[in-house]
Amino acid sequence: MTSFSFDALGRWPDVEADNLFAADAADRLILDEAAAAVKASAPGEVAVVGDSYGALTLGAAALHGAADIRVHQDALSGELALAHNAEGFGLGESFQTMPLGAELLGGAHVVLLRLPRSLDALDEIAGLIAEHAAADVTIYAGGMIKHLALAMNEVLARYFVEVHPGLARQKARVLTVRDTTAPSTDFAGPVGAGVAGSLARSSQLQRTTRPAQVWPQREFHADLGLWVCAHGGAFAGTRVDIGTRFLLGVLHEAKPDAASAIDLGCGTGVLASALAMARPGISVTATDQSAAAVASARATTEANGVADRVRVVRDDGLASQPDASAELILLNPPFHVGSTVHAGIAPRLFTDAARVLAPGGELWTVFNSHLGYRPALTRIVGPTRQVARNAKFTITVSTRNQR
Repeated sequence: MTSFSFDALGRWPDVEADNLFAADAADRLILDEAAAAVKASAPGEVAVVGDSYGALTLGAAALHGAADIRVHQDALSGELALAHNAEGFGLGESFQTMPLGAELLGGAHVVLLRLPRSLDALDEIAGLIAEHAAADVTIYAGGMIKHLALAMNEVLARYFVEVHPGLARQKARVLTVRDTTAPSTDFAGPVGAGVAGSLARSSQLQRTTRPAQVWPQREFHADLGLWVCAHGGAFAGTRVDIGTRFLLGVLHEAKPDAASAIDLGCGTGVLASALAMARPGISVTATDQSAAAVASARATTEANGVADRVRVVRDDGLASQPDASAELILLNPPFHVGSTVHAGIAPRLFTDAARVLAPGGELWTVFNSHLGYRPALTRIVGPTRQVARNAKFTITVSTRNQR
């Protein structure tokens, strides 16, 4: 076994850059705060949620002796990075990757959690821990302070009696959370002022009930004639983000004769569902690397009655899609890598699209105008023209060169 080092962790297959790291101070602090509990745990009693690239999982195994760790990572790139890093350290047998749910959390006594930036995501995770973990479970939930919010305490306090923020270190902080409440559908809300004070103040809250789970949520958008379903970790929730809404306005122009299409980075499946509803003869693949997005998109296609014509897959870009297999690809690319603004992910998606598009196929892209993606699209995919532009967004169509 190779000696474990945080500095030796890599982000592959995610974007690598000088300002992007596979581990940070929050990972180290979570492991330090949880050290005694992890060391005292039996095999299978530790669960890890939200581990970016494997620092928490492999640190718990290598530094604290945890075995049979159960792990859930929303991003497929994180799963692949964990597996790759584990192989390098000889720790591949120390963990098992699982979906977010009962199998992951059932009977867990210790949960190591990287706090998600979305409060909805945190609500879903906290509810599942409260429902399935051991009654004496302790959660060590941490993140960098610039990404933490007081509202996170309030979300956790819906499900747990004690939410104790620890001391900050290197701009990171850990919340120690324990004592689940009893399940109920008539949760009365916070009691006491502990949560309302400060992130640095312990919250001892009197609870007798906790709220019922309501995930995925769903909302009908009458102006679009479309249901949108969303799990907590899905971008935009049940809303339709403004870039997607702008692209929906010109969707009828997107290669009308296409028999096959891909919604790349599908999120909640809005574009895939709308395209399938408008074109009964088309076959659509919706792909995203986020487990929450994929689950949401499946629910959205079912709610709109198009699940038989929309195949939803979890994929790293279009890695599993054959060359020259799609006539139309729709893309609303992210410009964040985790919590960092970074443009590196878009060219990767453009490259995937260029490979998967059939000759003469079209990539329709909507993006924030200031990002200026048109030259890159022309270079990577093929001739690119502007279709529409408003105060914030630009829509382009790129035609794949004949091979």
